Amino acid sequence: EFSGAHLNPAVTIALATAGKFAVAKAPMFIVAQFLGGAAGALLVWLFYKDHFDISTDPGAILGTFATGPAIRNPVRNILCEVIGTFVLVLAVLYATCPTFASGPEKVKVGMGALGAIPVAFVVMGIGLSLGGTTGYAINPARDLGPRLIHHVVPIRKKGTSDWGYSWIPVVGPVLGALLAALVYSCGPCA
Repeated sequence: EFSGAHLNPAVTIALATAGKFAVAKAPMFIVAQFLGGAAGALLVWLFYKDHFDISTDPGAILGTFATGPAIRNPVRNILCEVIGTFVLVLAVLYATCPTFASGPEKVKVGMGALGAIPVAFVVMGIGLSLGGTTGYAINPARDLGPRLIHHVVPIRKKGTSDWGYSWIPVVGPVLGALLAALVYSCGPCA
């Protein structure tokens, strides 16, 4: 019982890996997610073009489009993305589990009984605890698509798109999602 609100390739990969989503549909969904991230970044650029035109801070401009670490340390940065995404995906996977069978209907007693609210609080907790270490992408489409837009749109004084860091917000979330799917698959709700 997943909403179908696929916004994050890491979540889609985890759902497919855990058998909760059709593997054949995953590539199409993932492409759409990356295109959605890029389209959103393009809209931000269009709406705030006047602000970008007068900005002189390349870091602030890039930060509007992509994530970045407070302190660059690839091992710690990727570890934070793996852990943050692991926690997020595990929360999503367990959102509809467990159910309590009592009488003719099953009554949800797990996080799923509250809809998306628990997952929203999990994302907030990840941001508060790990946000400074990496900018907490926890979603490859949130970083890569917008980073591509940053690279191609004409913004004065925008600086580099920091491609040397770009692999961390893509690889870290995918690894975290796969680990969460593995843990979930070994648990009582699989």
